[in-house]
Amino acid sequence: MSYIRVEDLKKEYGKGEAAFMAVRGMRFQVRQGEFVAIVGESGSGKSTLLSMMGALNTPTKGRYVVDDIDVYALGLDQRAKFRMEFLGFIFQSFHLIPYLNVMENVMLPLAVKKMKRHEKKEMAGLALKHVGLSDKKNRLPNEISGGEQERVAIARSVVNNPTILLADEPTGNLDTKNSREIMKLFHELNGEGITIVMVTHNSDCAREAERTLCVSDGLIEEQERLQKIVEYPFGVKPALDVYTSENVAVR
Repeated sequence: MSYIRVEDLKKEYGKGEAAFMAVRGMRFQVRQGEFVAIVGESGSGKSTLLSMMGALNTPTKGRYVVDDIDVYALGLDQRAKFRMEFLGFIFQSFHLIPYLNVMENVMLPLAVKKMKRHEKKEMAGLALKHVGLSDKKNRLPNEISGGEQERVAIARSVVNNPTILLADEPTGNLDTKNSREIMKLFHELNGEGITIVMVTHNSDCAREAERTLCVSDGLIEEQERLQKIVEYPFGVKPALDVYTSENVAVR
């Protein structure tokens, strides 16, 4: 059963002769609990697509439906509530607040929740434990490594217990060792039932997903089914073979 439906999604910037269509009618579906990678060249529309899936960037046309909720038919307040309840978002850069410690950075998404501070700290502590950083909770961002900063960003994205994790180039600033650790963490989160949609340039990371969609010139590009991959670069075999969606409606 489809949990996420992207239906003829379009995004145009500018007007008249200066208009540019970044996303030109994408259509695809994602099952609940699936791990999907989206690949493509720079400027192909991947990040624009992900920002629309994160309810951060209103499409020019089309529908984005999650669990039968037409996201862009919601008002701004309802959309903010949707983001808080359903989504975790990992940005290309870590976006950690430099003067807040690790614990305080992870607590940020909980600021709007009507909870006592000790309850928020408990939730943030659990998220940090999940990513293996409990011992770094009092450190400032510049006192930990890049890989650790990425894990803090992941902890922040899942502290609200989202059902969907959207990741934009989560290993883009990391070396192979740290990329491997992040992919293992993604598999753990996915194993707990979180649906993951990941944009990446890294072919090794893309091969870790259950399914790969290729974006080209603002469209989902139809591809042939790939051969079964026997060896996985990061040593974690996905639940399914890697392939492009046979159910993608192109254009």
